[in-house]
Amino acid sequence: MELSRMGFVHVLQTDVESKRSVLMDIQWKDHIESSPEVLKGKPRVKGTRIPVSLILGYLASGSSPDEIIKEFPDLTAKDISACLVYARDLSDFEVAA
Repeated sequence: MELSRMGFVHVLQTDVESKRSVLMDIQWKDHIESSPEVLKGKPRVKGTRIPVSLILGYLASGSSPDEIIKEFPDLTAKDISACLVYARDLSDFEVAA
């Protein structure tokens, strides 16, 4: 089975404190959750009310992870990477015709 199908991915991520690039394994299920009673079930970063779609929107508009963390201090660089991994896994989903 392909590694990405198991929910893991190697992500090149900037370590905020040391400003070094670090290769990390990210399992999005450790960082993303969804429950009907919070945000009507929209996927969100665990322990927050910050939806994955908001983070992806910031990234799509050109914001860096550091800028997003400044805006939402409860987030970590791993949370942001997990949002990208989640989106990648969703885009790999196939609907049977």
